[in-house]
Amino acid sequence: MIQPTSMSKDSYFTIHKPSIHEIKIKGSRFIGHVKSVQERNKAERFITKISKKHHAATHNCFAYHIGIGSQIQSRFNDDGEPSGTAGRPILETISGRDLTNVVCVVTRYFGGTKLGTGGLARAYSQCAAEVLDKAGRKEHHFTISIELVFPYDCTGNVMSLLSARKIQITNKTYNALATITIDARQSIINKLQQDLINATSGKIQMKVKENDSR
Repeated sequence: MIQPTSMSKDSYFTIHKPSIHEIKIKGSRFIGHVKSVQERNKAERFITKISKKHHAATHNCFAYHIGIGSQIQSRFNDDGEPSGTAGRPILETISGRDLTNVVCVVTRYFGGTKLGTGGLARAYSQCAAEVLDKAGRKEHHFTISIELVFPYDCTGNVMSLLSARKIQITNKTYNALATITIDARQSIINKLQQDLINATSGKIQMKVKENDSR
């Protein structure tokens, strides 16, 4: 049997698009910036870019959450705000929405009125939440690319089965045998393999080509 990669789930949620959102609280401007990233160095570069753009701001606080399972990397920074009032609330807002591969920077231009530690935490959480909502949410799937080889007289059954399960076909080649490459979610691989064997009376050959994520 083709064995899927061992993991607790074969998908994750991240933001749909980069976004910017501003709120004002007691004269202070809070500007949230979010972007989807898959590597820590890209998150750090985004933070540097926003901090340079808003170099005149009072604070550029941030958090990012990257990876899934045992591969998670998280970091947050208060950038001069009282400890625990900015970076951590931003990170908790990201993780509370079950999002990963996300970096969020909240820029603050001080408006003259102090908000207190509780007020600051609420302000940074609110700005992060609203910019994340504006960015939207989408699901990414981990897939396996599989090559299927079978006789031509099995084509109808194979194609019908793949269509019914909405399996993406990425390549087709017709020589002595029909060869089709598909991308399938890891969680359904074993069931799909058995169904294809049944549909072709055991005449199909299957080979894993590569792992991917979409």
